[in-house]
Amino acid sequence: MDAQIKKGLLDACVLAVLRREDSYGYKLIKDISGVVEISESTLYPVLRRLETANCLMTYTAEYGGRLRKYYRILPGGVNRLEEFKTEWIDVKKVIDYILGEESLP
Repeated sequence: MDAQIKKGLLDACVLAVLRREDSYGYKLIKDISGVVEISESTLYPVLRRLETANCLMTYTAEYGGRLRKYYRILPGGVNRLEEFKTEWIDVKKVIDYILGEESLP
């Protein structure tokens, strides 16, 4: 898969999971792995990039006697996810056309 497409898909997958509930790294990997292949070395740069872009924030909470770092989507992340959905509707039309599932208007 093209690296740029995968980058956008990973961003959207992370934001979609966080829109449902706050989460932590291992659980994000587990949740997203059912849809697209992802590893720790791939996930953490995505999380840092989204945090820098004000799409998500981090906080720590105790779990099992240890501190765990959680991620929470911010309004900027919700907006970015909605933009992504709109963009991919257009991309889907092109893919459907290429695959012969949709004709030109």
